[in-house]
Amino acid sequence: MLIELRIENLGIIEEIQVVFEAGLTVITGETGAGKTLVVEALELLAGARADSALIRPGASEARVEGRFEDPLTGDEIIVARVLPAEGRSRAYIDGRLATAGELADLGARLIDLHGQHAHQSLLAPAMQRAVLDTFAGPPALEALADYQTARAGLRTIEKAMEGLGGDERARARELSLLEYQINEIDDAALEDRNEAAAREAEEEALAGAAEDREALLAAHDAVDGRAVDAVGVAVGALAVRTSHPELTARVRALQAELAEVAHDLRIATESVIEDPERLEAVRQRRRLLRELERKYGETLAEVLEHRDDAARRLAELQGHEARTAELEADRLRVQAVATKAATRVSQARTAAAGALAEAVQARMRRLAMAGASLDVLVEAAEPGEDGADRVTFLLAANAGEPALALAKVASGGELSRAMLALRVALAERGGRGRGPVLVFDEVDAGIGGEAGAAVGRELAALAASAQVLCITHLAQVAACADAQIVVRKGEHGGRTRATASAVLSEDRVAELSRMLAGIEDSAHARRHAEELLSEATRSAR
Repeated sequence: MLIELRIENLGIIEEIQVVFEAGLTVITGETGAGKTLVVEALELLAGARADSALIRPGASEARVEGRFEDPLTGDEIIVARVLPAEGRSRAYIDGRLATAGELADLGARLIDLHGQHAHQSLLAPAMQRAVLDTFAGPPALEALADYQTARAGLRTIEKAMEGLGGDERARARELSLLEYQINEIDDAALEDRNEAAAREAEEEALAGAAEDREALLAAHDAVDGRAVDAVGVAVGALAVRTSHPELTARVRALQAELAEVAHDLRIATESVIEDPERLEAVRQRRRLLRELERKYGETLAEVLEHRDDAARRLAELQGHEARTAELEADRLRVQAVATKAATRVSQARTAAAGALAEAVQARMRRLAMAGASLDVLVEAAEPGEDGADRVTFLLAANAGEPALALAKVASGGELSRAMLALRVALAERGGRGRGPVLVFDEVDAGIGGEAGAAVGRELAALAASAQVLCITHLAQVAACADAQIVVRKGEHGGRTRATASAVLSEDRVAELSRMLAGIEDSAHARRHAEELLSEATRSAR
């Protein structure tokens, strides 16, 4: 639902702000007043291509903002579009910059435009199929849900079959490779995930054993020989004197420390073992660990994880035949379910197609399209996500004319009225509920009198289940609205400027009079306007 619309510097619009209500709102005004700019503003919010020619002369940028109720969540959402005089347009959703794709996706959910405009959801084959399903009701919708569930199951089964490997030679090659990898890792007997660091430290120790022994022995000889002897001389010299007891004690302590160090150096020297064979074995082990890490992971932990994954995959392949038979049985079973569901969907669509066409045709006759006919064609097609049917709406706008796909109907007014008839038929079937705001432009093109009143009544009927905006030149249509907004243009400060405001009571009668007679002070036109409003009120009851 559209709650509020604000437009700045778009065409002759300097700034307008309009608040909308539920039901049917018509937008009226003289030709060239700027009504179409309101539709173009909504198109911009729906993701239409931005054209800098729309910017008001002299303005640096145009801006359109809309406040909506999200039809999916019921939450309020604000959409904005900015068109700079130079550079690319920008889009915002709830104040956050949005891409063109995001805006288009959201716009399709919020706004549905009908008339001579590009954004017409019911022209899309997928939407026509969805409309027929909605009109058909539970027989089609429940069968379609069963079909889609079965299709999802088939995808899961097919993915599992692909994972098993369908090529026997490729499977044999993978089996051989997995067995080799598992054996290679198992032969390495990896028990400690930190072994690589431990072997590195051991290699360093073994590789430097000879140099360590020589250094320790030289240190022992120096300490146990010259150093101990020199300190012994110092102790002897001080021992005969008592004048420096503290120094004497320190020298004696040094003598004891040197003796202890000499002992430790001797023990360390004797503990150094030179083992060339062990050194070579450690080096070979390290080369093996590095090779495993090069092939299967950056660490031994990753190597072991790869071994576990390979073992699981090997078990899957070794059980391939049994698993393949099981999956094939499942595939055939689910395929049968999908085929039956698709048949039910097709039957429901075919059964509803004629009823939908008749319902739409009945309403088109009330919309000055007495010679028009609508065919809903259901044809077999390749199975897809929405069944195995191709649904096409064909419209012959006049008697004797060939029926064409809706997208090829030349007249925007005829197409728009056909869309209106379709929407009303769907709404009366109980299929609408909460949805986007429906915008009809030129729905009254080429008609008048009672046909125009019929258009107004149809729009009012549609507005009972959806918010509807209609740009109209017909007082008969405008009189059926719940609210009427008038767009006027005038000169302000030497510039043409459009304004928009809701009209009530006498102001609305005056606007309807202008629409009927071209002037607001015609007594006859005023009486006619009042009669139209009264009749619309009685019809609404």
